Amino acid sequence: MATRTTPRAVAPPDRPADAAGTAPRRRRSRRTLLPYLLLAPAVVLELAVHVVPMAVGAWMSLLELTQFHIRDWSTAPFVGLDNYRVVLDVDSAAGAELLHSFWVTVVYTIISVGLSWLLGTTAAVLLQRPFRGRGLLRALFLTPYALPVYTAVITWSFLFQRDTGLVNHVLVDQLHLLGDRPFWLIGGNSFVALLVVSIWRTWPFAFLCVMAGLQNIPADLYEAAAVDGAGFWRRLRSVTLPMLRPVNLVLLLVLFLWTFNDFNTPYVLFGGSAPDQADLVSIHIYRSSFKTWDFGSGSAMSVALLLFLLAVTAGYLLITNRRRNDA
Repeated sequence: MATRTTPRAVAPPDRPADAAGTAPRRRRSRRTLLPYLLLAPAVVLELAVHVVPMAVGAWMSLLELTQFHIRDWSTAPFVGLDNYRVVLDVDSAAGAELLHSFWVTVVYTIISVGLSWLLGTTAAVLLQRPFRGRGLLRALFLTPYALPVYTAVITWSFLFQRDTGLVNHVLVDQLHLLGDRPFWLIGGNSFVALLVVSIWRTWPFAFLCVMAGLQNIPADLYEAAAVDGAGFWRRLRSVTLPMLRPVNLVLLLVLFLWTFNDFNTPYVLFGGSAPDQADLVSIHIYRSSFKTWDFGSGSAMSVALLLFLLAVTAGYLLITNRRRNDA
């Protein structure tokens, strides 16, 4: 009887070891490069918008770049740190004017940030409990933050007009709080007008941040405090403010940087030439650069301002992180 034989499977030839591991290595390399490829557009944009202009500004601060050399930078003489010596010398006219603008900006920033945070926190705490019309009030409070800055400031400039402005009409004609119509955009009142506009624009941002932070506070803490007999002020001092500490740390830093660097508000409100009482550093640098065409000194002031803000930010973060670690 004939036996039936089945064909035997032929084993494929062995693949080389390096070819077997090529595909996994390619997949790993793609996964490794993917985050960098996704970040590349943002990095390029950051370099083009911030890093390169800052480097150019730092180089301009080392040149005697005036109207005589603005068309051809290569002809501007290199003066090193002479621009910094001139603008930071308080005994010179340029240094005294910059010091005056610096102190005006410091006072302006402290008052504006403090009142903006106080108004925003107060409004957020009062609107924490649900009631009829709360959503409408929240939307109205956020309106100044949603308006374009130029639209808002131009409107305020009309309101502050001496003869036709609504501010004088209400204070003088309606409430009879003032005997004569004051000038708000020149003289000593210009600082008050600038503060009003700044606070009106920035306090809704504080309100929004604090309101978001209040949503993360557990209701059990308030219930426990109420059971222990704590009133509104005690709950505010012992529960709300301590729990809002992380939010306030970031909020105050952001408000400080925004307010200290504020250029749009005084520029639009005063038309690019602020009075001495409201001469902020940003406007002073603009006037020194584009009014007198001394871009070397203006760049030196800008770099000095950048270094000051970096030092304040680093010190603030260092102190707050040390307190957090101690706690």
